[in-house]
Amino acid sequence: MQEVKIGCCGFCQSQKEYFKNFSVIELQNTFYQPPLKLKTVERLRKTAPSDFEFTIKAWQLITHLPSSPTYRRLKEKIKNKENYGFFKPTKEVFKAFERILEIAYILKSKIILFQTPPNFKEEKENIKNMQEFFKKADKNFIYVWEERGSWSKSTIKRLCKELNLIHCTDPFKKLPCWGDFYYFRLHGKTSYNYKYTEQELRMLLEFIKKKKSYVMFNNVHMKESALKFKEIISEKL
Repeated sequence: MQEVKIGCCGFCQSQKEYFKNFSVIELQNTFYQPPLKLKTVERLRKTAPSDFEFTIKAWQLITHLPSSPTYRRLKEKIKNKENYGFFKPTKEVFKAFERILEIAYILKSKIILFQTPPNFKEEKENIKNMQEFFKKADKNFIYVWEERGSWSKSTIKRLCKELNLIHCTDPFKKLPCWGDFYYFRLHGKTSYNYKYTEQELRMLLEFIKKKKSYVMFNNVHMKESALKFKEIISEKL
């Protein structure tokens, strides 16, 4: 069994209890609205155990157009809306990324996840934007890409290899086609309210035998599923 880190996408219980149960979390508020004060981030790092790992979901201003319904949770007012999202090579997008990098450095994060929406399609302009963005990106971090459009496997593999990205998937839907380790986000087989069975969680073991893995649960029952999967993993150790 390779090393596996199990966690949730967001705090599913009090921070104190979460830190007791898990060793990693994927922060979600950084996608909707990063903390306005860095002191909030500094306090979070001090509160967590020294070996606790934070992964960060990149701000929607980088990946999503302002027409996305997710912008309803954005607290800051933005101008020149046409300059945001889809990795556009604009000062607005790179400034948004700088905010994420500030947080990543404070939290001592290694991994930043970029989730692109279904309307970010396999088109020349989008590919060019990704190439320009990641070639300029800070090389001190590992960048993970979860695409939600109908991208071809060959293009995903080519871009991940060229830009040194880790391909992220939900393993019950498809397996990643590139990366030194697995970064799985489990959203539920049929819906966000889906509850994984013990048999399915045991099947999950088959996906993670060959590589180091991050298994991040991201649905209504994520705490229960993550704790049960931890239990199953402990049987194998």
